[in-house]
Amino acid sequence: MVELTILAVLFIMVFGIWMFAEIADEVTEGDSRSFDEWVLTSLRQTEDPSTIRGPGWITTWVEEVTALGGTAVVTLITVVVIGYLLLFKDYRAVGMVLIAVVGGALLVSILKSSFGRVRPDVVPRLMEETSLSFPSGHASMSAILYLSLAALLVNVQPRRRVRIYIITVAVLLTVMIGLSRVWLGVHYPTDVLAGWSFGLAWASFCYLIIWYFRQRSERKQDYLQAE
Repeated sequence: MVELTILAVLFIMVFGIWMFAEIADEVTEGDSRSFDEWVLTSLRQTEDPSTIRGPGWITTWVEEVTALGGTAVVTLITVVVIGYLLLFKDYRAVGMVLIAVVGGALLVSILKSSFGRVRPDVVPRLMEETSLSFPSGHASMSAILYLSLAALLVNVQPRRRVRIYIITVAVLLTVMIGLSRVWLGVHYPTDVLAGWSFGLAWASFCYLIIWYFRQRSERKQDYLQAE
């Protein structure tokens, strides 16, 4: 069962890397431009591109959802989770969270600088952003944070229904945060898709690292007990 889980995580990591590479190639060559612009303009009223189609309360709701992937919320949740794990002296889990979140944030920053894609100007943005656009930091960090936390919780939860619920909530949060960035006009759809792909790959990689060190520690303890 453990071997199947690790193979599944490895597959997810490779798939995420492949997806990111494919999207990055399309963006670099400019092949995604028409798709990106079509999605952004489709969400706005034809006569007034600054107005979203549909009731106004949706935009207010979306603005609150998008904050769940912002720096302040991600940092706050990370600090709270690390504090909780330290109470139980689960240093491996602390290491996983730190590597996932801090390492992910640094890599996203490097990727943004490398690609240098500016924010969309196809439609008026409903929220002001100053950083570069590709990949979406909100999409990346929400995938990294919420999926990593879901992985930690699933590992200590024996009930299958609860595990499915935890994973479902993590995925839904990640999806909603990413979609909110497109809705607000601060990201192209391909920015978000690339962010999800990178976040998925990085969270999977971090999970494999922690699993490896945990297995090595358990083998060492078994060896010492055998002596």
